[in-house]
Amino acid sequence: MRYADLAEEIRRTPPKLGGTRLVAVDGPSGAGKTTFALRLAKQLNAPVVHTDDLLDGWDDQFTFWRRLERRVLGPLRRGETATYQRYQWHLGKFAGPTVSIDPAPVVLLEGVSTARREIRVELSLAVFVVAPPDLRWKRALARDGDDSVAFRAYLGRWRAAEDRHFAEDKTAAAADLIVDGAATNGDERFALLRGRDGVEP
Repeated sequence: MRYADLAEEIRRTPPKLGGTRLVAVDGPSGAGKTTFALRLAKQLNAPVVHTDDLLDGWDDQFTFWRRLERRVLGPLRRGETATYQRYQWHLGKFAGPTVSIDPAPVVLLEGVSTARREIRVELSLAVFVVAPPDLRWKRALARDGDDSVAFRAYLGRWRAAEDRHFAEDKTAAAADLIVDGAATNGDERFALLRGRDGVEP
């Protein structure tokens, strides 16, 4: 499927988060969520909120939601500008320039658990990106540039928690689209594994 075609579909959907069409790009770490979100955002000329920027360290894997609600979702719902600082992983704190997200017609929310049950009624589209576990592991190590024993232990715990969350939340079953994040289709197309009608293309 072409990103441009999906962008057109999204533009035709009604906004559900105030006047904003909120698109969640969810899936396990290393699946290809960021790549998918950025390519789709380019077609939509839409901002992307990466929830990794809002995590207060490793232990905030799923409990960041109140911060996201207060700093991003709440303001957008009210038609106001969302503002937040990014978490600086090397410093262990939120710091640096303030990020501002205006209440655009479409906003993408990218990260683990972004299509969780709490927000589904306000999503215009929920995408779940998948890839084989070994590929996701390699991508995570390459992305973070850390092959230490300590990092591997953190990553192992993170992935186990993801698996539990997705099983309990039934995220993939509730998603509108299942996307193959392992496929190499370039900037124009992506591999759709399951569409809105629940049928493989």
